[in-house]
Parts: sequence; C-alpha cells; structure tokens
Amino acid sequence: MSEAVPSSTGYWKKNQQRLAPWLFLAPGMAMFVIYVLFPIIESIWISFHDWDGLGDKVWIGLGNYVELMGDDSFYTSLKNNVLWLVLYLLSIPAGLAVALFLNQTVTGIRLYKSLFFFPFVISQVVVGLIFTWFYAPDFGLFSKLIENLTGQQIAILADERFVTYGIIVAGLWPQTAYCMILYLTGLNNINPEQVEAARMDGAKGIKLLWYVVLPQLAPATFIAMVVTVIGSLRSFDLVSIMTSGGPYGSSQVLSYFMYEQALSEYGFRMGYGAAIAVVLFLIMMIFITLFIVRMLMQERNS
Repeated sequence: MSEAVPSSTGYWKKNQQRLAPWLFLAPGMAMFVIYVLFPIIESIWISFHDWDGLGDKVWIGLGNYVELMGDDSFYTSLKNNVLWLVLYLLSIPAGLAVALFLNQTVTGIRLYKSLFFFPFVISQVVVGLIFTWFYAPDFGLFSKLIENLTGQQIAILADERFVTYGIIVAGLWPQTAYCMILYLTGLNNINPEQVEAARMDGAKGIKLLWYVVLPQLAPATFIAMVVTVIGSLRSFDLVSIMTSGGPYGSSQVLSYFMYEQALSEYGFRMGYGAAIAVVLFLIMMIFITLFIVRMLMQERNS
C-alpha cells in the first residue's frame, strides 16, 4: 500500500500558485506593519494625550489640536512649509532641463554627469554647512557678491525676510540632482521610433518635447513629484543645521516645530509633538492622494 500524503502537503500542492506570492510578500508586509503602520497608529493615539515620554499618559482628547490651532508658531511653520512646497517643485523642471542637457554624446559628458550628480550623494548636513558658509556675511561668496553689487552686506540667515528662501535654495541643489537622475533614467527608456516619426512629421524643439518626450516621462515625473512633495514637507535637516528655526522662529517648519516641542531640551511634550506630526502626515496624504488619483485618471483616458 502507498503511504498516505499528509493533508498539509496536499493543500500546498493544490494552492501553491495562489499562496507563493503571499509568502514572498509576507516579510515586506510584516516590516511595513511594524515600522510604518503601527507607528502611525501609535502617533495618532499619543496625540490625544498629555505625555512627557516617561510618565503616565493623561487623556485630553482633542486638547492638543485645539491648542495647536491657537499657536502662532504653528501658523508660521505651516506658512513656511507651503513656501517650501511651492518653491521646491522648481527642482522638477530644473532636473528635467539638466537631464536633457546631459542626455547627449559629447566629449566629457561623463565628467559633467558626475559633477551634477555630486550634490545628491553628499549629506544634507554637508549641504547645510556649505550654504551657511556661502551666505556668511564676513567671508561668504554670496555675501561678497551682493556687497559688490549693492554696496551693503545682507545676512541672509539672520534676516527674517530672506532666511526661508535661503534655506530652500540650499535644498534645491541636491533635489535638482535627484530629479535629474530620474529623468536621465526615463530618457534612456524613451521609444526612439516615436521620436523619429515625430521628426519626420516636422515636430522639433518645444513641440517635440511637449507632445512626444514628456508623455513618455510621465512615470519619472510622478515619482519626482511625490518625492519632492514629501521632501518639502519633512524638511528638517537644513533648517536644523543652518538656523535652528531662527531668527526668532521665522524659519521653522512643521517637522522642526514637532522636534522642538517633543524631543528638544525645551520640549518633552510628546502628545503635542504627535499632534503636529499627525497634521503633517495628513497634509502629505492629501497631496499624494491627489497625485495618485490624477495619474489613474490620465491612464484611464489614454
């Protein structure tokens, strides 16, 4: 008599093709739940409490959010985040322009690519220090240039009118390099037959770019848009290194405001910091959802 096949083995053989993908996805899904989904839920829960991070949590409901709505520092941070968002998006067309320039075969193009790629591989801390020296009133190159043109020095990082713009320019440097990389990858995957057919029909210059090249770069544009929006809303490194939110809190953004309230030596208000984090998370989700919905609608219409 032949040995009976265990029921578990028989079930696996019958459902192998259906179960195998889930087994491959299981480790990634477990990591996502543990390190992404659970912290989000926990942050939302903490935002309803008054908690110093060590003692017992005290339930206060929407108290942190009510306080947040009356906090002037919150509105300053929110205004700066909107400014970051609008100006940071300039890295996308700038990255596309650089990618189009580098997407050609000329002598020394690899050297040019390396130079433009360089800002992306260095730390944000290094970028912050470089631009802090660049703006320095005594010896900074930018300060000397302004002095030669106008006859007076301007301390960019000490002036409430210009400080946020100065930090955003520093952030645009590596972000443009990142968008450039995305578009260079997309340009290498463009269908050359469509480009040649368009040229035969008389398309060239801006028309060729707008009607033939850019539609094929839509996936790269989507990724660049999402990453740039997220990067602008969680801008922390440069603000911390260059100004620490100053002068007088004028360059604060929501992520730095959250850190200052919850984790700095003046903070330990974990519940209030979690409420700021939840607001920042909701803003990110709104923008990302809009991008995804727009992309799906474009795919359905095409």
